[in-house]
Amino acid sequence: MIVLASLTVLLPFAAALAGFLLGPRLTRALRGGTPPRSPLRNGPALIACVPAAASLVLAAIVAGTVWRDPGPRTGGLTVVDTGTVPIRVALQVDGLSAVVALMVCCVALAVQVYSVVYLDGDRRYSSYAAFVSLFTSAMLLVVLAADLIVLYVGWEVMGVCSYFLIGHHWEEREYSRAAVKAFLTTRLGDAGFLVGIIVLGVGAGSFATADVLRHAAALPDTTATAAALLLLAGVVGKSAQFPLHTWLPDAMAGPTPVSALIHAATMVAAGVYVVARLFGVFAAAPAALAVLGVLAVVSMVGAALAALAQDDLKRVLAYSTISQLGVMAAGLAVGAPTPAVFHLLSHGAFKALLFLAAGCVIVTTGTNMLARYGGLRHGMPITFWSMTVGFAALAGVPPLSGWFSKDSVIEAAQHSALHGGELYNGARNADALRDGGLLPLDPGVTGILVTGGVPVPVQTIPTGVAWVVYLGLLLTAVLTAAYATRAWLMTFFGEPRGTHDAREPSTIMSWTVAALAVPAAALGFFGLGAAELRPHLGSALLGTVLTALGAGAAFLVWNRDPALDPARALGRVRPVFARAFYVDELYAAAIVRPVRALARAVVTADARGVDAAVVATGRSARRIAGPLRVPQNGNPQTYLTGLLAGVVVIAAVVVIFQ
Repeated sequence: MIVLASLTVLLPFAAALAGFLLGPRLTRALRGGTPPRSPLRNGPALIACVPAAASLVLAAIVAGTVWRDPGPRTGGLTVVDTGTVPIRVALQVDGLSAVVALMVCCVALAVQVYSVVYLDGDRRYSSYAAFVSLFTSAMLLVVLAADLIVLYVGWEVMGVCSYFLIGHHWEEREYSRAAVKAFLTTRLGDAGFLVGIIVLGVGAGSFATADVLRHAAALPDTTATAAALLLLAGVVGKSAQFPLHTWLPDAMAGPTPVSALIHAATMVAAGVYVVARLFGVFAAAPAALAVLGVLAVVSMVGAALAALAQDDLKRVLAYSTISQLGVMAAGLAVGAPTPAVFHLLSHGAFKALLFLAAGCVIVTTGTNMLARYGGLRHGMPITFWSMTVGFAALAGVPPLSGWFSKDSVIEAAQHSALHGGELYNGARNADALRDGGLLPLDPGVTGILVTGGVPVPVQTIPTGVAWVVYLGLLLTAVLTAAYATRAWLMTFFGEPRGTHDAREPSTIMSWTVAALAVPAAALGFFGLGAAELRPHLGSALLGTVLTALGAGAAFLVWNRDPALDPARALGRVRPVFARAFYVDELYAAAIVRPVRALARAVVTADARGVDAAVVATGRSARRIAGPLRVPQNGNPQTYLTGLLAGVVVIAAVVVIFQ
């Protein structure tokens, strides 16, 4: 089992090495002997796609094995002795890691296949495909790592790969600036994340996740809270939550398949996964969960309002990603890691579908702007029906995957709000997943959370926070349905508003999108085996009504004049929403400009102070040395004359004063 998991990680890594080393040479060879329109002319497509497919097969085998025989499996390669807390290079496979790894492999393969055509003719395709493979390997390492330091290695490699992928077209200033912004913003959070890992490792005496969870309940409250809050810094950065969310919409400057990879199954999902994996630590630090809940509400509601006013299709989906990650974080904040991970899986399916379908629309129309679309359903039937499934799953239309997963999160938040902020311990059910990080002590025991085999009294978050989370989820459900319906109507209905010829861009691209529509539609039914993931009548009915309310409002506004943008109904607040409440402008005024001013002052002080002092010292030395070098002119006659003159002077002095 561990061998298969290791190969799942190593195959994309080997593909990345092969792509970097052999990609350009293979590109030249293929271009010399392939038909003019062959996809292989893009470069090392086989190097990129075959290992991704093999990893998917291995991940499916691992997940199937864990499904039949639940329980964690751990295998180590070596132990690095640091002199204090050792680092164990090891992998762990359980229900949580197996299912997330399978999702990562599915999306990565879809992105690699889609990119073969999407980047047809791109001279940097070989490096692009290699970075996608390395990105995939790094995310799989995060998911399967049994040690926090090993997890951190994958965490940082993802950050580096995101920089190169977002800035793939680095010659355009917009793209390079977006890449730098993403890199710096996530690094800011990662500094706290690393310190949090060190605090946990020192406190538990081990960096192994199993040991950390085993000792989580015994950690002092201050240590657990500090570690959890520090970890949240990295989670907020990677998962693009307020206030470190601003990099994600700008990351849309990268190629559309990169957007699908980053937004669906890898980088942004890593933060949610880490909280779920280390939930025992957060359960012991309810203050950190309260902070996470507040940040989640700000992120999911604020981003949903921003998505409602965007003119760019990809930015609609980008803000949607921030909002949906907030939904997952809200589930974690109320003590429901399994529903949160369930929503992570369904979100990975329908958001990858939506981004790749958006790529089809953009390739056909030549623009990202919603105002230039309209009537595309007639010429792009595969993209239309696939994207319809994706938008419906995003909005939470039953019985698609998003409806199941969103309902489970809303039910958890409702439970917490109605029970004084008590964490939702759905894992106390006997038929819940037994190896995803939360284990039931006994089916009849309430108020007990078992993490890593150790019973922990169920903690609570402030009741006010629980209610804010619950109401925020309900409001987000309305807003999500509204912006999803608006984007769907403006893209596929009404009269064509551009000069393009509506048609499917290519067979590979359109059918890759169609394939992703299957899990986006059916994934929710796989959660019926767990009691905490089954639809609950009250919350399911409420969620459906709210979805209908949001979608109906968007349709009524659009139907008044299909040629106009429904966002016009927002009136004077539309510019505020479109600029995402001017957070970027606030950062520019409060941080960027003062830092630049300080940098200019430092440069001026360096030039007029330090440099001037050094230059003045050099000039003074030259002035002083000028007269002294007069006798040192290199003429032997002058030296001999001086010598003789000196002898004469000495002799005269001796004679006079004798």
